[in-house]
Amino acid sequence: MAKKEKPPATFEAALQRLEEVLGSLEHGDLALEESLDAFAEGVRLVKFCQQKLDEVEKRVGLLLKDDAGRFFTRPFPEEEGEGN
Repeated sequence: MAKKEKPPATFEAALQRLEEVLGSLEHGDLALEESLDAFAEGVRLVKFCQQKLDEVEKRVGLLLKDDAGRFFTRPFPEEEGEGN
C-alpha cells in the first residue's frame, strides 16, 4: 500500500516534483508497482497544480485605465471553448 504523501507546500514545489516523477517514469527503470505509485503521485500533483492555477486565475484581474486616467480591474477573460 502506498504511503500517504503530504501535499506540496507550493505550486513550484509540486511542479518540480511532477517533473521528477515524469522523469522516473520515462526512464523506465521502475518496477510495475513503483510505476503505478509514481503514476498515482503524478495524477495527484497535476490535480494540485491545476487547483492552484484555477485559484490564481480567479484572483487575476486585468489592470486597465479609463478615459479619466483612473485604474480599474475586470475579471480575466475566459478562453473560447473552455468548458467550466
